[in-house]
Amino acid sequence: MIERVKSKAIELKLRAFNEDLEQTLETASRKNWPLIDAIEHLLDLELEYKKKRRIERCFKQSHLFEKPTIDQFDFDHHSSRKKHKNKILDLLTLEFIEQHKDIILIGNPGVGKSFLAKSIAYAATQAGVKTLFTSAMDMINHLISAEADHSLLKKLHHYESQKLLVVDEIGYLSLGEAGSNLFFQVISQRHERKSTIITTNRPFADWGQIFNSTSVATAIADRLVYHSEIFILEGESYRKKNKKS
Repeated sequence: MIERVKSKAIELKLRAFNEDLEQTLETASRKNWPLIDAIEHLLDLELEYKKKRRIERCFKQSHLFEKPTIDQFDFDHHSSRKKHKNKILDLLTLEFIEQHKDIILIGNPGVGKSFLAKSIAYAATQAGVKTLFTSAMDMINHLISAEADHSLLKKLHHYESQKLLVVDEIGYLSLGEAGSNLFFQVISQRHERKSTIITTNRPFADWGQIFNSTSVATAIADRLVYHSEIFILEGESYRKKNKKS
């Protein structure tokens, strides 16, 4: 009988249920658990297993490759960090994702934009949120390659389908006409449907240089700013400060 039940559990992909069935039945017998308690215990084990697997899968698919947490962020490094502290900590609740809000982090290299973006992205993976972290150039290069091999729609869907998309380092290199148009497509499809985090070293006034066209830059910025929170981080590079120390 037990083997038949375990076989059905495997067929239903109830791995934890299958693996813990015999031990649970022994415990239930020894402690005189009601049948419903034993069933609930097995279902709780299965739910916990699936939650753990989803978190592992979300992290693996996020392309983070590291696990930064907000407690590693030095809020005392500069007054702009202190100014935004409460709002930054609020982002870690991930409510902005449910509200489909975008987050824009602006500042010079080394001020903590990427670290904050990665911390939020990591927190999202630990909540089982489908997340992807990418640099702007990596995303555009993948999209251009997909266009060349006629798989562009599939690749666009990949970026559009993420519940949280983090696009890092916008502004270090011009995206060119083709790249700018592809970037616009991603942002347009995600607008008010999914959340996007952008990190950039350039103010909005300079985005025409990034996107090869003032009109395209304005269209992208309008969509990102429409329902977003903007954080301007200032001060010297935190990396340079640590190197000096």
